[in-house]
Amino acid sequence: MTPSAAATNGTAPNSIPSDGSATSGTATSGLDAGHPLMDGRTADSPLITAYRGGKPSRRPVWFMRQAGRSLPEYLKAREGVAMLDSCLRPELASEITLQPVRRHDVDAAIFFSDIVIPLKLAGVGVDIVPGVGPVLEKPVRTAADVAALPQLTWEALEPIREAVRLTVAELGTTPLIGFAGAPFTLAAYMVEGKPSRDHLGPRTMMHADPDTWTALANWAADASGLFLRAQLEAGASAGQLFDSWAGSLGLADYTRFVAPASARALDHVRHLGAPLIHFGTGTSELLVAMRDVGVDVVGVDYRLPLDEANRRLGGTVPLQGNIDPALLSAPWEILEAHVRDVIAAGASAPGHVLNLGHGVPPETDAAVLTRVVELIHSIAPE
Repeated sequence: MTPSAAATNGTAPNSIPSDGSATSGTATSGLDAGHPLMDGRTADSPLITAYRGGKPSRRPVWFMRQAGRSLPEYLKAREGVAMLDSCLRPELASEITLQPVRRHDVDAAIFFSDIVIPLKLAGVGVDIVPGVGPVLEKPVRTAADVAALPQLTWEALEPIREAVRLTVAELGTTPLIGFAGAPFTLAAYMVEGKPSRDHLGPRTMMHADPDTWTALANWAADASGLFLRAQLEAGASAGQLFDSWAGSLGLADYTRFVAPASARALDHVRHLGAPLIHFGTGTSELLVAMRDVGVDVVGVDYRLPLDEANRRLGGTVPLQGNIDPALLSAPWEILEAHVRDVIAAGASAPGHVLNLGHGVPPETDAAVLTRVVELIHSIAPE
């Protein structure tokens, strides 16, 4: 694993013990003996084997947003339940997480939640507005706004841990992937107060008020890191940091203003020993910097072929991706040829987990996803 920015500048990363209090130094406790990675359930699974650069028994595949609107069973389960409420009902969140594993035979479940759940659990006013996305009651734009933010506590994350425990108990040898929004994406929503196309607010804050930006990014890093840690300690076998909006940044701004916060988020979970994945959209020019925050796997979106991504990364890490979601609605012969091309391009990397180059579109025919999984599993690993 590449050392984090905190490790390379001589500063010990902060970790948050199970009582929620911050302490200095690198934790070394790792995962409990009964964790799926430790007791033999998932350590040799195709997914974890590929994440660790080994040869899996079959080609692993899962899909971002596989649990969601493309599944009729999801729509039925969510009837009358608001999005954030569905994330915070452990039995419901667990059921939704399990649905695509049952239907598609994918090689991992991805925990059903939302990147703004840490804000909600900390006490920040936020909701998911249908047709809009996350909307905050009050944007965070000044030093005073940042100073007034409540802190996320370990106790507040109990619904998340319970949902993970319920899910892992049903998954058996199939790994669960935990996730969190990367600090920039989280902070971008907080500054804008809602989704944005160009993220001018946070990009301006970085330069016009860098101290406030750093304080906000660190707050977001600690919230995301604790959210991810809760999932991993409760039973998730890997963790993915999603940076949905990092593609709006140039490399210099990403390296200076964002990478340190992403490293800080991951510092909360490095000691656990679970594979860590970093994914962003529109981030072809940022891949090396995203790897260098300290991850085991780099996710690649649909814009860059995997062999070129591997060349840019120097063949140093397994890759995840990158079937174009747009082709899920194309004729089968076109989609099949594309999937085979992605597999061929990924063969140059130290390991490859098939995925989409972004999330499953809501209008996707679920039967097509099942057929893609069957195709991938029919092609023997090399």
